[in-house]
Amino acid sequence: MRHSCLTLAVSALLLAAAPAWAQQRAVTPATDDPQAASAAAAQAALVEARRDYPTLFAAAYARYPQLPAGSLEAIAYVQSRWVMLDGAATPLAEAPAAVGLMGLYNGQGFRDQVGAAAELLGVKRELIEKDAYWNVLGAAALLAEQRTQIARSASQADLFAAYASVAEDRNPAIAAFAREAFAYDVLLTLDRGVDDDGIRIAARAVTWEREFTPEALVRQRAPFVRLDLQRGAVEIDGYRVDPVSESLIATRGAGDPGLLSTDYAPALWVASPYYHARSLAVSAVAIHTMQGSYAGSISWFQNNPNSVSAHYLIRSSDGQVTQMVRESQAAHHIGSENSYTLGIEHEGYVNNASWYTTAMYNASAALTRHFCARYAINCATAYNGPAHSGVVVLSSTIRIKGHQHFPNNTHVDPGINWDWPRYYGLLNPGSGGTTSLLDTFESNEGHFTSTPSYSGSTTGIAASSTAERDCSIAKVGSCSEHLTLIDDSANTSDWAVRFLSGGGTPGSNTAVARNGRLGFWIYVGGSGFNVGVGVDDGAATERSVLRSVPANTWTYVEWNLADAAQWNAWVGGNGTIDAATVTLDAIWLERAHTTFTVNAYIDEVQWRSN
Repeated sequence: MRHSCLTLAVSALLLAAAPAWAQQRAVTPATDDPQAASAAAAQAALVEARRDYPTLFAAAYARYPQLPAGSLEAIAYVQSRWVMLDGAATPLAEAPAAVGLMGLYNGQGFRDQVGAAAELLGVKRELIEKDAYWNVLGAAALLAEQRTQIARSASQADLFAAYASVAEDRNPAIAAFAREAFAYDVLLTLDRGVDDDGIRIAARAVTWEREFTPEALVRQRAPFVRLDLQRGAVEIDGYRVDPVSESLIATRGAGDPGLLSTDYAPALWVASPYYHARSLAVSAVAIHTMQGSYAGSISWFQNNPNSVSAHYLIRSSDGQVTQMVRESQAAHHIGSENSYTLGIEHEGYVNNASWYTTAMYNASAALTRHFCARYAINCATAYNGPAHSGVVVLSSTIRIKGHQHFPNNTHVDPGINWDWPRYYGLLNPGSGGTTSLLDTFESNEGHFTSTPSYSGSTTGIAASSTAERDCSIAKVGSCSEHLTLIDDSANTSDWAVRFLSGGGTPGSNTAVARNGRLGFWIYVGGSGFNVGVGVDDGAATERSVLRSVPANTWTYVEWNLADAAQWNAWVGGNGTIDAATVTLDAIWLERAHTTFTVNAYIDEVQWRSN
């Protein structure tokens, strides 16, 4: 019987760059919860620590000018989220440790990147492990070495995959997939850019069709928004570009059927040898955090000395799912409780909430709902309370819970940053109080009758941009609101679309109480988008913080009207929703400038009580 929850680092989550008004304000949380206060303090400490990192990256580029711009910052983001990993043993650690800002491996079954970097630089390995400057410089030396070993004209994907070659003795097909996933994550970080809690990575457009084969693009579901469909269809034998998602789709059986799950259609299949026959029927779901990365964990589960594994793994950046053990078998993920459980590993580290993205929550909840339907597990038996930082054994009647909630284990994941009420709400739609649907778009456009460019606050898009009810795609019901966003060729301004509700007149909207949450479902056919809302409260308008949304998937986003940390002062506002009743002024969509047309869909605009 084994546990998983690794200590690896090779992964990705991506947030698009936010405008200045949406940058997070320094807020001291008003809470009596010491654990929540501790988590907030840890996040503030991250911002402070990250202030010096750009100087370290600049020094490394000065020494190794042959490295692609932004590559070091993106690798550090993928590996550690710009956190100095200490590689220390924890109750979760059962895999090779990753150290430093760049998440370099120190051997123990994977390539000894620390030792290799120390040799290239002529310094002691302790400096690479503990000093951020030498850690960044060591990663730069390794990357530069790979640059000289492969053709300089090779794609960046080839370069990053070569850098990530940490397990050469493993099954070549599995190792190739892990390297591909790592390269994709790094390039997606560069493609979207990051602006979050002191992390600043400029967006750099990636020509996806030059970096990966069509098969890899289908596997990774890479954003294809930069293909200009107005200039003609993109013809590739066996593939097509989907006009809604603007991503590459395999046709006529193209693609690798060996990499498709037969248990859960949205998942990829990469086999682990670590499992055994079940002695009990499936009756519970265990939620894990990897303490490492998606790509590295896939490689580790395929070959490790501890025989650990899990049924499914979920990537932070976009919610991609990989299955490694059949549901009919018991994976080695939770010790004595393996025989009756299904295990989901989530990319990231328990002490950093930024790994737990909307895309990840949505993908994980969809997978768990699949378990509920297949194995007659009641989704309402999921845990729905505060997060825990230690081991807290919960009743066996709670069937969907964390690794830390099962008996006979010492693991503390998913930890203090996992949002159990949010997850419960995704598993049980409509739960958690009263829900008022403001706009469903089933019979008409409701309050959203203006064009996307109607507001004078909108920038970057052309007046020819349209908003129409569309009954060919929807998240709920049959119809949604379809926005066709067309670039304004007369300028290069970033896109900031204030899509007005009720023509911007508060009296034309439905009033809602401020002790609730405003939200909606959104689907965007391209990467790099942030969304928010504007709210009229009395004589002023407040604007929300932005939520980043992944491309080509329905994502639910919402804002708590009662939480001042989620609001910024705008027109006459004070940054707080303080009127007795409020109305939705607009939905905001923002993105760095692009010359290509992008499709976006909005569905089920709603208010939910707290």
